[in-house]
Amino acid sequence: MKKHREMIFITLLIVIMLVILIPTLLGGIGPIPHGDIRPLAKAYLNSTFNIYIKDLWTASPEAVAAIVWDYRGLDTFYETIVFYTAIVSCLILYREILGKRDISKGEGLSIVVKRVTAISLLGILVVGASTVLHGMLTPGGGFQGGAIMAVAPVIVIIVFSRLLVDTSRLSYSKVVTFRNLAILGIALTALIPIILGFGNAFIFQNQYKRSTNFSYPTYIFDVPMGGSLWFLNLFEGLAVFMAFYLAFNIILYSEEVSKEVILGEEYGY
Repeated sequence: MKKHREMIFITLLIVIMLVILIPTLLGGIGPIPHGDIRPLAKAYLNSTFNIYIKDLWTASPEAVAAIVWDYRGLDTFYETIVFYTAIVSCLILYREILGKRDISKGEGLSIVVKRVTAISLLGILVVGASTVLHGMLTPGGGFQGGAIMAVAPVIVIIVFSRLLVDTSRLSYSKVVTFRNLAILGIALTALIPIILGFGNAFIFQNQYKRSTNFSYPTYIFDVPMGGSLWFLNLFEGLAVFMAFYLAFNIILYSEEVSKEVILGEEYGY
């Protein structure tokens, strides 16, 4: 009987794949883009960091970051808001226990593990911060750097105990406030060209255009700053780090505390 159910399940998966695949191959979702994308790639690579066409360049040698935050900045902002909304939805589900001290009284792992981990934590935070701050020069950026730094609180909870996080000065309300400020920073970076240009500029404008002269700084000393890209990576990194911190903080509550949310009032919680 079990084998029959597995065969039915596999057959059903194959049928679903064919139902999706055949209309796609027949053009049911519209024309498939031409396989040769070299002209598009050449256009971006030719303009991203080109001092001879500064009304099109982004002042960033890192083409991926330039495309993500300059050429398609609005799209990236929407993605950030979707991620922000998803985290807020999780927080709402766990609102009954948010900011609550866990009942666990553990003191963490041994002193040797704690000392080694403390050194590793410093390295994790430095690598994450470097990935954020150099996102306009090297592969990486705000999301990647924030995700790297988010590993740190998980390790702290496991190695140093949950009690250390619950009694630290980085309370739940402060983390939420920092995260909201980071999102506000992204929005202000996008709107500052319009505000300072009295409307004669574009949202998410990085460098000057033929119709408006506003530009974010292109260099600090001899280091390319990518204009608005440095600011956007910084705020994105903070927002992502705080978001993952909140998510991990909820997931790593002890089972007894999590039951208050998962089981609900019907089971006495």
